[in-house]
Amino acid sequence: MPYIFTILKLMKESYSYEQLEDKRVHCSTCAQRCFILPEKFGFCSVRKNIDGKLYALNYGKVISKSIDPIEKKPLFHFLPGTTSLSFASVGCNLRCGNCQNWQISQTVKSDRTMLEAGDEMMPEEIVNSALKNSCPSISYTYTEPTIFLEFALDVMKISHRRNIKNVWVSNGFMTDETLDLIIPYLDAINVDIKSFDDNFYGKYCGAKVGPVLENCKRLKKSGAWIEITTLIIPELSDNEEMLEKIAKFIFEELGSDTPWHLSAFSGAASWKMRGIPDTTADKIHRAYDIGKKAGLKYVYAGNMPGDMRENTYCPHCGELNIERSGYNIKRLDKKGKCRNCGEDLGLIIR
Repeated sequence: MPYIFTILKLMKESYSYEQLEDKRVHCSTCAQRCFILPEKFGFCSVRKNIDGKLYALNYGKVISKSIDPIEKKPLFHFLPGTTSLSFASVGCNLRCGNCQNWQISQTVKSDRTMLEAGDEMMPEEIVNSALKNSCPSISYTYTEPTIFLEFALDVMKISHRRNIKNVWVSNGFMTDETLDLIIPYLDAINVDIKSFDDNFYGKYCGAKVGPVLENCKRLKKSGAWIEITTLIIPELSDNEEMLEKIAKFIFEELGSDTPWHLSAFSGAASWKMRGIPDTTADKIHRAYDIGKKAGLKYVYAGNMPGDMRENTYCPHCGELNIERSGYNIKRLDKKGKCRNCGEDLGLIIR
């Protein structure tokens, strides 16, 4: 599909949409599935109908780029102890009030000049940057990678050919069409399951939980490594019955070896929830116990440096095998197996 150069930006025709009568288009990139009139934008505000064709206006524009510990994604069982070249383009297909990257994910919806923000980079440059910095993986993160699908996929194809792993950090609200495109090149993904309640998703995220759950199941079946994150927001997503449902879903549909990360909410850093108190350690510990009671082998307390619940213990004998403090880790395992009993710890290692 063609590139379009302008003085200010590089655009690319969308990889997943349908042309309709009267120059309308139907986007099938994410589960919002927007119908877009000529010269109008989709929900994400980065896709625009230009004369009956849908274009991604954020193609080749890097709003954030860094070298991160893979544990920051968070991924605790995929290439532990390594770094990942991480980048994003502006925009998001949700509108979560708790978003902590709202300046780059949400602002574009009210300020279209954000489409010009960031550094212009081509896919080959992203991959070369990962190689130059000895990063064994590239992470598509900070905003939702589904909304920069065209850019992400072009990077993924080159990365795959050059033996660099591809990692998505996602809200999971994409379509089957998008999964068809990325799964052949996707090595690992962390998906947010924000709640098990459509009312929560509708009110606070502008989405539905159903597509997220179905996508998690398909991603697991695809062979990509998957880990799940749930943000525990006081009074909104800390209901124990709801958390039990998430834990049961992970156990029954994704498997007991699928890690579940429980993150603490910070009101001061959020987009529209600054009046909500921060999550207490007690609430995280209760959620942790719910996950373990459900039969999950690996449940992790997030945003709580020094908490023993950040560590990886053998699910068979209980031996400490990976000790974590923030993003610093100390590996004690023996090539992915328990140092005490030899149990497989479900680690993807180099």
